Amino acid sequence: MSAAVPLENQTRSATRQSFERLRDLVANDLNGVNQVIVDHLQSSVSLIPQLAGHLVASGGKRLRPIMTLTTARMCNYQGQRHINLAACVEFIHTATLLHDDVVDDSSLRRGSATANAVWGNKPSVLVGDFLFSRSFQLMVSDGSLEVLRILSEASAIIAEGEVDQLLISNDVSTGAEAYMSVIQAKTATLFAAASEIGAVVAERSAEECAALRTYGMSLGIAFQLVDDVLDYSALQADLGKAVGDDFRDGKITLPIVLALQRGDDAER
Repeated sequence: MSAAVPLENQTRSATRQSFERLRDLVANDLNGVNQVIVDHLQSSVSLIPQLAGHLVASGGKRLRPIMTLTTARMCNYQGQRHINLAACVEFIHTATLLHDDVVDDSSLRRGSATANAVWGNKPSVLVGDFLFSRSFQLMVSDGSLEVLRILSEASAIIAEGEVDQLLISNDVSTGAEAYMSVIQAKTATLFAAASEIGAVVAERSAEECAALRTYGMSLGIAFQLVDDVLDYSALQADLGKAVGDDFRDGKITLPIVLALQRGDDAER
C-alpha cells in the first residue's frame, strides 16, 4: 500500500498542474510577452536594466499577464495587441513589487535578495518609476482609450490600497471589511484589469468585459487570501520570502483579524 499523501500537498500539486495547463495554452504568446519585457527594459542608464532585470530574472509565474493572454484567446482574439498589453500588466506589477519591498524593508523575494537589499532603496524606487513609465508607453502605443482608462485607474487604486494598508498597520481594531477593502485595491484590482483588457481588445460586449473583470477580481482576492495564510503556515523555501514578514511589519491580515475576533483574552 502506498503512503498517504497529505491533503495540503495534494491541493498544492493540483493547483500547480492546473496553472501549468493554463500557461501551456498560451505558451507562444507568453514567449512574446517575455521578449517585449526584455526589449523595454533596455536603457542607456545601465543600472535600470541591471536592477529591473534582477527582479524579472528571479522568476515569477507571470500570472497577471497570463490572465490577459488567456481571456483574449478565450474571446477568440486573433491579433497581437494582447501581447504588448500583457507585458504592460507585468511592468505595473513589477513596479509595485519594487516599491513594496522598499516600504516593507524586505530582503527576500522569490527566493533571492530583493533589489533594495542589493542596490538600496533610492535606486529601487526610481527603477520602479521607470517601469511604470514603460507600462504607460505601451498603453499609449496600443491606442485604445478604454485600455488606458482601465489600466491607469488600476494603477491609482493599487497605490491607494498600499496607503490604506499603511494606515491600518498595527491597528488591532481592524475588521474583515477593512482588510478586504485593502486586498481588493492593492492586489485584486490588477487581476481584474488584466482579465478585462483581454475582452476589450477582442471587442466583446460590455457585459462580457464586466464578467471577466468580476472573475479577475475574485481570483485576485482568493490569491491574496492564500498568500496571507501562507505567511503563517508555509516554509520559506516554498514561499520565496521570509515567513512571518507580514506579522513583523504590523500588517493586519485576515488570520490576525480572525484570531483576535475568535480568541479569548488570554489568547489575544
